[in-house]
Amino acid sequence: MVNDGFLGCKSSGALRTTFPQEIAVIRRIHSCAARQQRSLAITFDGFRLGLAFVAALGALGGAHAVQADAPTGDTIDGIRCDRSEGAVFHIHQHVMLLDHGRSVPIPNDVGRPVLGECLYWIHTHSADGIVHVESPVFRSFTLGNFFDVWGQPLSATAAGPARFKKGALRAYVDGRRYSGDPRGIEMTLHADIVLEAGQPYHTPAPFTDWNGN
Repeated sequence: MVNDGFLGCKSSGALRTTFPQEIAVIRRIHSCAARQQRSLAITFDGFRLGLAFVAALGALGGAHAVQADAPTGDTIDGIRCDRSEGAVFHIHQHVMLLDHGRSVPIPNDVGRPVLGECLYWIHTHSADGIVHVESPVFRSFTLGNFFDVWGQPLSATAAGPARFKKGALRAYVDGRRYSGDPRGIEMTLHADIVLEAGQPYHTPAPFTDWNGN
């Protein structure tokens, strides 16, 4: 008795056959199994192709991502990540980043680790460029501190996701050209900071939309 109903192959049930018929049934079973194996191989190859496609999309998106190597809650530049916002020192600034004239939004929740239930003393709440200093102690904060908490570079050739030739970065504070190291720009009350990473260069218009901050 031979049954060709296993392996998901269609069958009319158990067969009581002569020897030549059994051989024919066995061949049919083998043929069905081979087709299923090819089908599984095609499905698996399609799955791998799908994963590769998703990975490629991720790589393309990552090329312009504004968040990279985000901190996980460890102290940075002496700035802790606390469970609640500090109330001793509370001021705001505005930061604008232009990558060869194209605006690069400062993302929301800079300073709020994805895997940590805490908030750094310098952070953002929304993607409007307004930076919040909410510290439990009085101390100075710099633009370099903010970029470190953001997890992005600020150097002679990089500002966040923007890349440029050495000497191509221009910084403005309250509408005036800043000639020093941008990392040293102090985050004072309502400081209006603009970074132009490469041409075209324009004297920025003042930021006024503080919305009560």
